[in-house]
Amino acid sequence: MVAGLALAMAFMTGCPKPYPNCDNDEACQSHGEVCVQGQCQECATDANCKEGFSCQANKCVPKAPECTTDTACGDGRICEAGKCAPAQCKGDTQCPSGSKCERGRCQAPQNTCSSSADCGEGQECKAGQCVAGGPKQCNWEPIRFGFNEATLSSEGQSRLSELADCIKSTKASGKITLEGHADDRGTEEYNLQLSNRRAASVKRYLVDLGIPSKSLDTVGYGETRPLNQASDEEAWSQNRRVEFRR
Repeated sequence: MVAGLALAMAFMTGCPKPYPNCDNDEACQSHGEVCVQGQCQECATDANCKEGFSCQANKCVPKAPECTTDTACGDGRICEAGKCAPAQCKGDTQCPSGSKCERGRCQAPQNTCSSSADCGEGQECKAGQCVAGGPKQCNWEPIRFGFNEATLSSEGQSRLSELADCIKSTKASGKITLEGHADDRGTEEYNLQLSNRRAASVKRYLVDLGIPSKSLDTVGYGETRPLNQASDEEAWSQNRRVEFRR
């Protein structure tokens, strides 16, 4: 009688559904996802995404910047890092000695500088003067990820934003392969999936920043190509990465 009751209960409750099918969020937690209408998805609402991202079609994508030019901010405001901010100045007297207020920003006199940021495109600051710079070198260092994470950290987003600007300014051509990697914790199958998701995350962010999708390929190597063979946090953090191959 007891055995028959247990069998009946097992039949009624059923076995857990295989991924990506789900009945609740708990079934998706191992993949860092949530249950949406019976399927594990990256997000259901903006609350499931990291700061700076919104949920669109169950995917976390970067939010559009508040502005890209000063004119989008109105009088007395300027566009800084994608957000409208108060103007730095209203007149030359509010700027450091030798600088002038131009369109709400303190500008050093033409051809003089204190850093390369004061110079125009293709120039760098040397001995207080803006001079033609050498070829711009993009930063192709790997993008790092947290444990069991395929979403980009704020540092990773910043790095990719700089890289996208560099790729576009130097008009770099040819395919770029995004190689995903994982540390050796977890099963080989799961780590392979995780490395593919990391490469896809980097590609999605670069495409959102204006890099053509057709110029980016992705591949996942799982745990098979570690940079560091040790078994400690320092080694694992080095191995959780996406590399760029050109």
